[in-house]
Amino acid sequence: MLTMAINHGIVIDTRGRTSRKLNVGLEGSRIAVLSEEPLSAEREIDASGYYVAPGFIDVHGHIDGVLYPAELSACQGVTTTVGGNCGYSPKNLKEFFGFHQKQGFPIHQAMLVGHGRPLRNAVGLTDLYRPADSQQIGRMAALAEEALQEGACGISFGLDYVPGCTIEEVTALAEIAAKYDRVCAVHTRLLADDDLTSLADVIQTAEQTGVKMLVSHFVYQYCQGLTEQALDMVDQARRKGLPVYIDSGMYTNWTTYFDTTTFSYENIRNNNWKWEQMIVATGCYKGRVMDEELFFHMKEHYPHEAILFFEGEEQEVFQCLVKEYAMPSSDTSGYGKGEGHPQIAGTFPRYLGKMVREKKLLSVEEAVYKASLLPAELFGFERKGCIEPGMDADLVVFSMEEICDRADYPHVGLPDAKPEGVFYVIADGECVVAEGEYQDTRSGKNLKKL
Repeated sequence: MLTMAINHGIVIDTRGRTSRKLNVGLEGSRIAVLSEEPLSAEREIDASGYYVAPGFIDVHGHIDGVLYPAELSACQGVTTTVGGNCGYSPKNLKEFFGFHQKQGFPIHQAMLVGHGRPLRNAVGLTDLYRPADSQQIGRMAALAEEALQEGACGISFGLDYVPGCTIEEVTALAEIAAKYDRVCAVHTRLLADDDLTSLADVIQTAEQTGVKMLVSHFVYQYCQGLTEQALDMVDQARRKGLPVYIDSGMYTNWTTYFDTTTFSYENIRNNNWKWEQMIVATGCYKGRVMDEELFFHMKEHYPHEAILFFEGEEQEVFQCLVKEYAMPSSDTSGYGKGEGHPQIAGTFPRYLGKMVREKKLLSVEEAVYKASLLPAELFGFERKGCIEPGMDADLVVFSMEEICDRADYPHVGLPDAKPEGVFYVIADGECVVAEGEYQDTRSGKNLKKL
């Protein structure tokens, strides 16, 4: 007998970008059957009037084994998260995979190996402003190759956070990723708010090495009037046959940690940023607008808090996410309850609500494809991203009329307020969310590329 049946739903075919009423039967962790007739099973879900889609794949997150952001992601419909982004990943991926294989996790985790940490640290480069020499680059390349052999799905860079990194470092590691047909995910270095050289550099790296290049949180990097020109550069690269992709969240206002070089006093002055553009996202000053006195006080006493930076126009988000090579991403992180950026709880419902229902820029089928099969194909998750017999039983059941985000910025509301309209989320055949409520299951697996 089937272990679960989802009956009477509108099933999205991500390969054909179509949808129709069907019934989906699961046997354990796999999809077993699609049927015109309702199915009987140990557990039956009535999805009348709702869409049934492949579980969403979040290509840019910082969950990295932490439970609370995984819960927030699951409640959005995310069944797979790609971690280790922006050059930061667990020090030892073999130990990370081993621990989570024993403990389980609410959703599936794939991991990139980080260039800034651990690779640079492992070869003694703790000075962020110091370039690597040829010997250190060789050692980093060897360590990266070892991580890919242990299951990492690619290599990540946070070039903004490592000012001393040279293009030689990036190219050497990109060659290793290309050798294993893995992805390079790059948070580009921005020398100024109007800088496009950073994007030209990663496109050149893709051309030199053939690596699959994913430019991280694109609209955070290239907003404030740069979006159209930056997208034109990616379009030109793709017309040349280069495998360049982008991911983007649903917000132009971004956040990162106070102790990064991004929020150095020098960088703030060089870019002519205004104090009122910055809001404290975490800690005892959460919700406070930054000023110069608070800046130096926090630098001395609270350097590890997160800061929100407000810039850009919402239309720039839409410009990015209509592109056929663009995927939605959350940039979620392990903030405490009631802290952080609304992207941690609202990204994917906001994506569907804005892009499909409100703006009508994408069909629901196209939007779901970009959040499931497209990232599955990019990262090589062969049994994910579509609803077919034999594929993994990762599914989300949602109402297109009701789905919406409720999260807001910490000076306005709750960044971790859960969305509405997502009723069932199934990972590996088990309900992570049922009737809109988080179930605290542990059916998520390591997605190791071997």
